Amino acid sequence: MDQEHILLAITEFVVLLFSLSVHEAAHAWMANRLGDPTARMLGRITLNPIKHIDLLGTVILPLIMLFVNPGFLFGWAKPTPVSQVNFKNITRDDILTTVAGPASNVLAAIAATIALLILSHIGATGSAIVHELAMGAIDPSLRGSILFPLALLFYITMILNLFLAIFNLLPLPPLDGSHIVRHMLPYKALRIYDSLGIVSLLIIFVVGGRFVGPLVNPAIRFLREILLTF
Repeated sequence: MDQEHILLAITEFVVLLFSLSVHEAAHAWMANRLGDPTARMLGRITLNPIKHIDLLGTVILPLIMLFVNPGFLFGWAKPTPVSQVNFKNITRDDILTTVAGPASNVLAAIAATIALLILSHIGATGSAIVHELAMGAIDPSLRGSILFPLALLFYITMILNLFLAIFNLLPLPPLDGSHIVRHMLPYKALRIYDSLGIVSLLIIFVVGGRFVGPLVNPAIRFLREILLTF
């Protein structure tokens, strides 16, 4: 792996740490707002990645993926502890706490898009860098600009956060989407659903990306069109 790919891998890893921290901190913040202080008392309402790191999901697996297949990254953080007994309305409050995670990633993607739009208006170079990133190619002559690392950082943030938001909404345990679905199932079906365990994890790793691609690509194309238009 050459120096350029190493720098790209490091950037992607840093963005993943930030994105996972935003996701888990949002869960913790919403739970606290709705009456459950469990995560807050454990210091989880923070963007400090140390508080959210899962050794396998946040460090080992992402690093292996970066150096084996640069350009595609996946990982997870330590689950945010939630005590539903502290909620006034268990079903409503649990769903709101669950949705807060993916929603925070969507907001991070939007913020990154706005930052790219600002960069695109910093002279002709900024415009060229942002437009070429949106088109999926970069003129080598632009890589030396001080704006390029910033634009790349924001672009990766936009893409990765969209992926995390949509991936986490898949209705497969233990993803966030399963927390929403389980409130809609009768007791017998819920027991089967919760027992999927390792089968669900295998589905996630084997075909999860194939489900997410068609779902996330339209959103990515929409944001790219915004970058190219404005």
